[in-house]
Amino acid sequence: MTPRATYRIQFHAGFTFADAAGLADYLADLGISHLYASPITTAKAGSMHGYDVVDPTTINPALGGEDGFRAMAAALRSRGIGIIIDIVPNHMGVGGDENAWWLDVLEHGQASRYARFFDIDWAPTGKLLAPFLGEPYEKALASGALRVRDDGAAIIAHDAHRFPIRPEDREAVAADPRAYDDPDRLHKLLERQHYRLAWWRTAADEINWRRFFDITELAALRIENEAVFVAVHALPLLLFSEGLIDGLRIDHVDGLSDPPGYCRRLRAAMEERRPGGYLVVEKILAADEALPRSWQTDGTSGYDFMNEVAALLHDPAGEAPLTALWTELSGRPGDFHAEEHAARIETLERTFPGQLDTVAEAFHAIAGRDVTKGMIRRALMATLIAFDAYRSYAGSDEDNGQRLRAAATRAVTAPGEENLPARLIEWMLTRPEARDAARRFEQLAAPLAAKAVEDTAFYRYGRLLSRTDVGFDPARFAQGPAAFLDRIAGRARDFPNAMLATATHDHKRGEDVRARLAVLSEMPGEWRAMVEGLALADRGIDAADGYMILQTIVGAWPMAGDPATDFAERIGEWTRKALREAKLRSSWTAPDEAYEARAIAVAAALIAEPAVAAFAHRIAPAGALGGLVQTALRLTLPGVPDTYQGAEFWDLSLVDPDNRRPVDYATRREITAWPDADWQSGRVKQALIAHALRLHADHPELFAAPVAPLAITGERAAHVLAFERRAGDAALLVVVPLRAGGGVAGRPMVDCDWWGDTAVETPSGSRAVADLLSERPLHVEVA
Repeated sequence: MTPRATYRIQFHAGFTFADAAGLADYLADLGISHLYASPITTAKAGSMHGYDVVDPTTINPALGGEDGFRAMAAALRSRGIGIIIDIVPNHMGVGGDENAWWLDVLEHGQASRYARFFDIDWAPTGKLLAPFLGEPYEKALASGALRVRDDGAAIIAHDAHRFPIRPEDREAVAADPRAYDDPDRLHKLLERQHYRLAWWRTAADEINWRRFFDITELAALRIENEAVFVAVHALPLLLFSEGLIDGLRIDHVDGLSDPPGYCRRLRAAMEERRPGGYLVVEKILAADEALPRSWQTDGTSGYDFMNEVAALLHDPAGEAPLTALWTELSGRPGDFHAEEHAARIETLERTFPGQLDTVAEAFHAIAGRDVTKGMIRRALMATLIAFDAYRSYAGSDEDNGQRLRAAATRAVTAPGEENLPARLIEWMLTRPEARDAARRFEQLAAPLAAKAVEDTAFYRYGRLLSRTDVGFDPARFAQGPAAFLDRIAGRARDFPNAMLATATHDHKRGEDVRARLAVLSEMPGEWRAMVEGLALADRGIDAADGYMILQTIVGAWPMAGDPATDFAERIGEWTRKALREAKLRSSWTAPDEAYEARAIAVAAALIAEPAVAAFAHRIAPAGALGGLVQTALRLTLPGVPDTYQGAEFWDLSLVDPDNRRPVDYATRREITAWPDADWQSGRVKQALIAHALRLHADHPELFAAPVAPLAITGERAAHVLAFERRAGDAALLVVVPLRAGGGVAGRPMVDCDWWGDTAVETPSGSRAVADLLSERPLHVEVA
C-alpha cells in the first residue's frame, strides 16, 4: 500500500509505542495515512535514535516490545493508519556488553558463526582490533581500568565494555580471577585472546574492520552474505507479511557492498510475502545524479526534494553580495568546492588512513610487480579527493564508469604517476579479480563524502547556512520556478511515490530556520549593515565562527516574543558541536574547551543584543511565509509528503539532539481551520497541512495527475510559482509567492498592492494574484 502522507516518529524509552498509539486520533485528523517509525529493533540501552541496533531479530523492549508494537499497530489501524519502519542493514551497535553476535566473535574469533557477519579483515594477525580503551593500553593495564570479571568469563574495561575470554582459558581464569589483578599476568592473558585491546586513538590507523563512518561503536555488517541478509530481515519481513507494516525505509544504502543488488533482493523478498509494499532508500544524490529505476525502489526518503525546494526559496541576486560578505569576514573560500576539496584531503589523512591502506592493499594484490602499494595509495587518494558523489556502483548495470573516469581525469598525482588513477578505475570496471578492491573503494568513498562534506565542510562554509544541510548542494545557491518544476517532473516520471521531506531526524537546522535564513538572500545589503554593526571580528573569536553563530541565532529565534530560558543553552550546544565538526579550532578528538567557552559567551552576548532581536522579529513573517510555501509544495507535488514529528508547528530546531526534543502534542491536538489559524504559534502551518491532506484524501485522482506549470504575467511574475493538476472537470490550483519579502510586513502575507498587475494564466482564464492571495498566504484549492 502506497502511503498518502507519512508522519515521522523518533522512538526511544521516553516516547514508546504506547505514546504513539495515543496519537492515532490526532494523526488521522491531520490527514496522515502512515506512521513512519525510526528503527524499532533492540538498540543499545538508552539509545535516543535506534540506529545502534544490538539485536535485529527482536523488537526493542524499551519501546514496548512486540506486544506494545502490535497494540500500537492495532490502534493506528482502527483509524486507517498504517506503518512504515526504518531498518538498518549496514551496521550494528558494538562495544559494551549487549550485542550477542559481536561478543561471540570476540570469544571465538574466526571460529564464531558470526565471524563473517561483520566486515572484518582477519589477515594477517587473525585478531580483531578492539580500540575501545579510553587511555593507552599500558596505562589501562596499570591503572586497573582492565579487570577480570569475578566469574572469570570476561575482561571488563572501564566498567562498560565486556570482552569474553576464550573457552580455552576460562577454566584456569575462573579458578583464581584475582590473580589477574597483576598487569603482567593480565597482559599475557589478553595476548592469547582473539582480539587486541587498544586505545581508541589507534582506530583510524589500524582498525581492521569496517565501521559506520568513523564511529567505533557501530560495526559494519556484510549484508551481501545470505545468512546475514536473512537474519537481519527476518523480523521486518515477518511484520510485513502479517500486514503490521506496509513498507520499509533503508538507512544508509550507500554503505552496502552492492546497493542495487540489495534493493532488488529485498524487493523480491517483499513481493514473495505480499505484493505492493513501499520501499524507499536514504540516499544522498549528487547535483547531477538520479536514482536508478532498476533498483526497484519507490525512490528516496526525500533529502533531494528538501534540497530542491530550499534552493527555490533563495533569491539568486543575493549570491554575489553574500559571497563577498563571507569571504571578507572569514578569509575562507567563497567557492564551496574549494572547501570540500580541503576537507576531503584532511578527512582521508586523519580519519580513514587505515581504511585507505586496506583499499590500496586490495589493489596491490592484483597489480604487477612494478606498481607499488605506495603508488596505488597516492593514486587512490587523488581519485577519492576528486570524486564528486557519495559513491559509484562500479561493475553494475547502473554504472558505466563515467563518474569514476571523470574523477580519475581530475585527480592530481605525483609526476610520473599521472595515468595510474585511470588504470585503477579500469581495473575496477573490467577485471573480475578487482571485485574486492572495487567494493572496498566504494565503501570508503561513501563515508569519506559524509564526513568530509556534511560533517566538516558544511560546518566551515558559512556563506548562508540555509544552503548547507543534509543532501544539499551548497554550490547551487538558488533556482527559479521553471528549473524547479522541471526537476520535479523528472522525479514524478521515474518515482511518482518517492518521499518528500523538508525536515528529518538528520537535518542540521529546522525547515523554518532555513526558510527564514533564505530571506537574507533578498536583503543582503541590510544584512551586511547589521553584521558590520555587531563587530564580529572584535569579539575574541574567529569572525567566521561568530558569523555562523549569528545566523543560527537569527534563524532559530522564536516567531514571537523573547526566547525561552533554554534558548541560550541550545545555541551554546549547537556552537560546541559546530566547532568540533568543523575541526578548525576544536574537534571531538582534541577539544579546545577554552575557545569553545569564548564562542559560547559570544553567542550569549549576541542573543542579548537588541539589534539581533529586532532584526529576527522583522524578518520572521517573511520567513514564516517561506515556511508555508515549502510546506504547500511538499503536500501538493507528486510524491509522498512526510511531516517530521512536531514540525506541523514551526520547526525552529537545530542539529541533533536539538531536533529530537520532546513534542508537546497536547497543544497540537485541536486543529484550526485553514486559513484562519494564528500564525505566530505555528497553527497556520498545521492548518495548511490538514487542509491539503484533506484535499488529497477527497480527490486522489487529482494527486495522481501530472503537474502542469502555469504562465505568470505582470510586474512581479518572477515572484510566483503556479501549477495545476487536472483530472476530468476538476483541478487542483496551487499558487505560491516566492522571494516576496519586500511585500510582507507584520504577518506572513503579501500586501495586495505589491502584486500590481501580476496574474496567473489558467486554462479558464487570467486570474490576478492579488485576488488569489487577498485572504490567505497562498492558494491551494480544488475547483
